[in-house]
Amino acid sequence: MSAKIRLYVEHPLGEGQSVPLDRDQAHYLFGVMRLQVGAQLLLFNGSDGEWRVDVAEAGKRGGVLTCQEQIRALVLPPDLWLLFAPIKKARTDFIVEKAAEMGAARIVPVQTDFTNSERIRQDRLQAHAVEAAEQCGSTYVPEVADLQKLSRFLDQWPTDRQLMFCDEAEVGAALTFADEAAMGTPWAILIGPEGGFSEAERKRLHALPQSHVVSLGPRILRADTAAVAALTVWQQKYGDWG
Repeated sequence: MSAKIRLYVEHPLGEGQSVPLDRDQAHYLFGVMRLQVGAQLLLFNGSDGEWRVDVAEAGKRGGVLTCQEQIRALVLPPDLWLLFAPIKKARTDFIVEKAAEMGAARIVPVQTDFTNSERIRQDRLQAHAVEAAEQCGSTYVPEVADLQKLSRFLDQWPTDRQLMFCDEAEVGAALTFADEAAMGTPWAILIGPEGGFSEAERKRLHALPQSHVVSLGPRILRADTAAVAALTVWQQKYGDWG
């Protein structure tokens, strides 16, 4: 029987390694999916690749899995951050899920001058990133950082990281990128809030030496659409889609 279930665990994986399950994991595998002792599934932990495992012990409150064979080695995504201003709950969840699916290495919610949301549930968003990685076959789970002010984040901007600044004020302008020398270097994408960037933010971002101001086409996109569009464009140009 081939393994069809993929599960993320925070435990070392290796040949013969036993992996204990917590109550929630046991409920999912044995209560919801009805797996029994001897069943096979796939595990990954973001560092040891993907492993085929067997169910060694199955109970209502716990269980044990045993690693049998590494199916795939760890595949790291490009060194790409996605910075975005949180919006409504369901649409913020969508951004995190799609960023994880599309190969962002780190997801950073930022508070801009016009951000509507002043707080997020970082643990809940991280869980969405885990679920997305489980479903899309990734062996890596991006970190979802806690909400932080954009201005403070820019104060500590790494000198070697390029920034794709998606400025809605540039709508309709030709899409241009850095030259080919920027390939293989660390990057970030910045998506603004529903109300756009303030003039002070826009001025600072235009002046940032690592900033590359881009338009995402002839129409102003919703924030969640813009995130997917920007990730697609970047992956096609500099990422691992080629």
